[in-house]
Amino acid sequence: MKRTLLKAGVIGLLVSGWVSSNLVLGQSDPSGKKRITDTYAITNATVFTAPGKAGTKATVLIQDGIILGVGTNLSLPKEARVIAGDSLFIYPGFIDGASDAGITKPKDLERPEGFVSSNPADEIAGITPWRSAKDQFSSSGDKVDDLRKTGFTLIQSVPDGGMIAGKTSILVLGSPTSTNLLKDNASLAANFRGSRGMYPGTPAGVMAKFRDVYENAELTQQRGQQYASVAGVKRPEITPTYSAMSEVINGQTPVLFTTPTELEIRRAINLQKELGFNLVLTGLEEYEAIIDVIKASNAKVLIKLETPSDKSIKAQKEEVTEATKAQYERVKDAYSKAIAQAGKLEKAGIPFAFTTVGTKPADLMKSLKVMMENGLSEQGAMAALTTNPANILGISRFAGTIEKGKMANLVLTTDSLFKEGSQIKHVVVDGFVYDYELTSKKKAEANGEKKDSLKVEGNWDYKTESPQGSSGGVLAIAKEGDTYSGTITYDDPSGSGKTSAPIRDVAVEGNKLTFFFDVTASGMTIAVEISGEISGTSMDGTMSIAQIGSFPFEATLSPTLISNN
Repeated sequence: MKRTLLKAGVIGLLVSGWVSSNLVLGQSDPSGKKRITDTYAITNATVFTAPGKAGTKATVLIQDGIILGVGTNLSLPKEARVIAGDSLFIYPGFIDGASDAGITKPKDLERPEGFVSSNPADEIAGITPWRSAKDQFSSSGDKVDDLRKTGFTLIQSVPDGGMIAGKTSILVLGSPTSTNLLKDNASLAANFRGSRGMYPGTPAGVMAKFRDVYENAELTQQRGQQYASVAGVKRPEITPTYSAMSEVINGQTPVLFTTPTELEIRRAINLQKELGFNLVLTGLEEYEAIIDVIKASNAKVLIKLETPSDKSIKAQKEEVTEATKAQYERVKDAYSKAIAQAGKLEKAGIPFAFTTVGTKPADLMKSLKVMMENGLSEQGAMAALTTNPANILGISRFAGTIEKGKMANLVLTTDSLFKEGSQIKHVVVDGFVYDYELTSKKKAEANGEKKDSLKVEGNWDYKTESPQGSSGGVLAIAKEGDTYSGTITYDDPSGSGKTSAPIRDVAVEGNKLTFFFDVTASGMTIAVEISGEISGTSMDGTMSIAQIGSFPFEATLSPTLISNN
């Protein structure tokens, strides 16, 4: 989660990523391109049909991607493939209110000869309301698989682009041979990101330009109606931009404004009040202070399914100056407010859903549990994953609950969803059943692997990737008895080449290595956490910093230091 407490120069150094899982499509052929059968019966499972409803023992019968029935005395067709659900818990498939999963970035246009930066063409300035997310979507992306593994079955796909990026699409994370399109032009994606080196280049300029585009499209529509019914009226100038804005002006398509901060939320609400379009706020990260403003606007809300890390708080030292202590308290206060926001939103009676844009799927449930530990109820959490996004997206007729006639989108877990140790065993998407391997804390020991056999000490050449570019260095680890120590080199935030820091709190559990080091930037000491899994001479993991986020971290053990024993 981006926060203003930390300097942007450090972000480029701290990178991490998620380890993509190899997913196996269950109950179908190995390629996942067809099902063995179209009919399944999940028998005698504990079924939670909707948020707030108690779980009851029942059988769920599905065929051709549709739920045929939920109950205890269902007549099962003989072609039905039975999945024994005696020890399983079934929930409605999760819905991502806004997602970047599977989205590819469109090619940037070259500026034409005679380009005028104060009045660029719409497409060059990032104004492309005619574009559709479905044309940028690919189901083969790693995040698509990772979201499905986490329980998400439907997504509102958001196109990549400028201030008016285009129309979102609602897609099923199902068959790789299908378009998976449920609804096109579900909303108009907009943000306050200006264009580089041209107008509009600032948030204020974006607001003015959005107002200009909206009002000109509205005027063009009115003139078009006059031209069609009154003789002698001048033909209106119809452009792709104005044509694509017509459904927004008519109230058929809402505007999905990305507004992570309090200021941007206020800006979007002010535009909505002025122009009158239907508004959905998405990507909310900092909103605790203006929950009453959000409620009064009647805007629909999608909050980011992410919480800041508490690693920097845990790493705070006791022997520090008074100024540092005051800084520590500010960090603690910001963290406490951030993790309690969702609960306050629920308490205010605002039905919100989640967006996973910019998040790491493997951390989604962890973030949700942190929200629940700080005020969000279990019913509120389930609603934000299921019924609320279905209502916000206008798809509650066929999604969000487990009912006869609705889509066969289900999440099957080994225990109640939020119970410690519960795992997702199957995900059903549009009637396709995906199986997932259950993990065990003692899996490594069961395979005959021992902690002592892991090679940790030596020089690791590491590489990181972030929005600011690539970076790398050397992680040197030494071992004395059972204790590890060492140093890590990294790009100096001041821009003066490489610098280094000692690593601390080194822990090795199974094949997982975790440690911390401190970075000093602009007078602040910032704790950085590295956490990764080691396989042979490779390490794959994350570099994380509280209030900033996580980015990919990869390392390779130097061959010259590998033992031949």
